[in-house]
Amino acid sequence: MYRHCIASFFLVLGSFSPVLADDVESKNSTDTGELRVKFEDAVRIGLQKSRTLELARMDRQMSSEKLMEATSPLLPQITSGFTYTRTLQPSVMFMPNFPGIESPMEISSDNSAKATLEVRQSLFNGSAYASIRAAATAGEMSDEAYRNAESAVLSDISMAYYDALISRDQLKLVEESIARWEESRKDTQAMFRQGVVADIDTLKAFLSVENLRPDLIQAETRVKATMTRLKNTMGISLETPLVLLDTLSVASRTYPGTLRVAWNEAMEKRPDIRQLELQVKAEKDKITAVRAERFPMVTAFGQLESQTAFDDDVQLSDSRWPVSSGVGVQVSLPIFTGYRISSRVQQAKITRFQTMTRLEDLKANAMAEIELRLSAWREAEKRIDVQSSTIAMAQRGFRISLLRFREGVGSRLELTDSELQLNKARTNYLQAVYDCLAAGVLLDRSLGRFPADRIAE
Repeated sequence: MYRHCIASFFLVLGSFSPVLADDVESKNSTDTGELRVKFEDAVRIGLQKSRTLELARMDRQMSSEKLMEATSPLLPQITSGFTYTRTLQPSVMFMPNFPGIESPMEISSDNSAKATLEVRQSLFNGSAYASIRAAATAGEMSDEAYRNAESAVLSDISMAYYDALISRDQLKLVEESIARWEESRKDTQAMFRQGVVADIDTLKAFLSVENLRPDLIQAETRVKATMTRLKNTMGISLETPLVLLDTLSVASRTYPGTLRVAWNEAMEKRPDIRQLELQVKAEKDKITAVRAERFPMVTAFGQLESQTAFDDDVQLSDSRWPVSSGVGVQVSLPIFTGYRISSRVQQAKITRFQTMTRLEDLKANAMAEIELRLSAWREAEKRIDVQSSTIAMAQRGFRISLLRFREGVGSRLELTDSELQLNKARTNYLQAVYDCLAAGVLLDRSLGRFPADRIAE
């Protein structure tokens, strides 16, 4: 009962999702039409507008209807009918050739009608009971399928958001590098006019700036591409100007310290594993349902019937409608079905064994997947720590080289090398942060952490 209440709550929530999505968009929109979003806003809009989740919601509704359909054989079945017959050629009955009796004799009237009302109630139907259990389990499977779809959509939105952030920051790095070289080019020209450096140095300074132009074009193209993908993933118009309010940084996250702890969490939370476990259970109920077809079916019934027959010279109001009724019990027991039931039982068993094999394969793959993604996340964290100190040293080295160059002590080669080291350190740090965030998204999905918990953090 509790599970059905939760499912009903999500169905109602899903029916209001377009309104909620519009509320989030209107709250974050500016007068210029820009949509300014944080990570949490992007996730909420994407989850509410996702067509994948809309299909998953419909599947849950379908499962609810299938459960009702499976319950119907145990509920009273009430049918009614009315039949009217106009006689075109009368029915006759041949009588013995007795004196004064004509043969054949007409026995039908010009008009006849019959009205019936029948009620049937199943008293015992073993197959129906097992089918209801299987349908209820299928409903739980649809809930897990919805959670799995929700987790997939969340992962797609997260990766698209982080892709947009890193492409934006990479563009910023290229722009900053160009700005540094522009400043260096101006310094070189000033030093050339003073006779401190040669003409070749001004040419190298100019080429250092121009060689970065292709990188700038590529970075701008990547920004456009990642923003387009993010808008599509969120389900918003591609014409909507989108502004990301977050920076590419790693928040504090807690993950299991050992593979065994991570494995236990995944076995408890992962919806795809839970879905296959429920499918194994449902297929066991299907085996029981097929076997139950060998058992007798007991049905109680009652019938109420009224009929009339009259010729054309009799008014309908003058016709008689005698009423008859009866009740009874019907017992049906299959004796030989041409091996149909035994064959269906074997098919159900094979299907269950196939699902069990897929479940074991999924668990084995999940174990390896968790180990790899946990290792990737830890590696990215270590790289962030290393690159943080590397950036500080690279910045200090560039400032020293720039000062030496301006004083005429250092060479342009020294300045170029220090700038490349600084740019590489910043790029490596940015990539490490992105890899850590991406690894966290994949690890969250491997552990089966629910999207609502992820957003709350």
